[in-house]
Amino acid sequence: MDFVYQRSYRGLLKAVILDWAGTTVDFGSFAPTAVFLRLFEERGVAITPADARSGMGLMKKDHLRTILARPAVAAAWEAKHGTPASEADIDSLFEDFVPMQTAVVKDFAEPIPGCLEAIGKIRERGIKIGSTTGYIRSMMDVLMPVAAEKGYAPDSIVCPDEVPNGRPFPWMVYQNMMNLNVFPVEAVVKVGDTLIDIEEGLNAGTWTVGLSQTGNLMGLTKEEFTNLSDEDQASALERVEDQLYRAGAHYVIDGIWDLPIVLEEIEDRLANGERP
Repeated sequence: MDFVYQRSYRGLLKAVILDWAGTTVDFGSFAPTAVFLRLFEERGVAITPADARSGMGLMKKDHLRTILARPAVAAAWEAKHGTPASEADIDSLFEDFVPMQTAVVKDFAEPIPGCLEAIGKIRERGIKIGSTTGYIRSMMDVLMPVAAEKGYAPDSIVCPDEVPNGRPFPWMVYQNMMNLNVFPVEAVVKVGDTLIDIEEGLNAGTWTVGLSQTGNLMGLTKEEFTNLSDEDQASALERVEDQLYRAGAHYVIDGIWDLPIVLEEIEDRLANGERP
């Protein structure tokens, strides 16, 4: 008789890898959006908030490429500058973007409501906290201390300029696992508010959890969301949930405050021999 041996991890979760803007801080993910709008305005090209949010989650130079690839933006750039945007233009935009983003990122360091309480519950379970981001290290060096003063300080922070490639490549997740000294990937959960967060987690082989209310895909402040009618809230959440599930998310929750409950469900699935 022919048998193939296959290992099955049935232990507890060991690490959660969290995104930053729209997941743990900056409800609605507004810090990058505002800067991209101003950056393009200074180059004589008007873009929409939807344009600015189109590459959210990517390393910010890749984010710029995504914005410039949108047909309306590409046409507006060529109309203004006479030629399509070149790699030199992207380099120049990124060079201007970095100090602009660094100057304001600390103003968006407020933990999302329920974040600190959720982190406390997760730590009580012995689960370590890692993080990935689209921000480069110089930006995080400004954001991290302010977030820490407000109560949020993950155990590991990895930036896209510290690995060969940012999202959707899995390298930031793997570097977090090394920093935290945890394995296997089945014991890790990647959490974020963008489609690229989900792709990052899937590429790494982890469980993935998307956030529908607090992030980039919703794109509203807490007050704006609260002021929607119950019907409009439900419709907006359904729209975002659908996008995240279509991207491959194992779970979608409103916000990080619901994460501890999902982690219990994942551990039950692990105990039954399931894998991401």
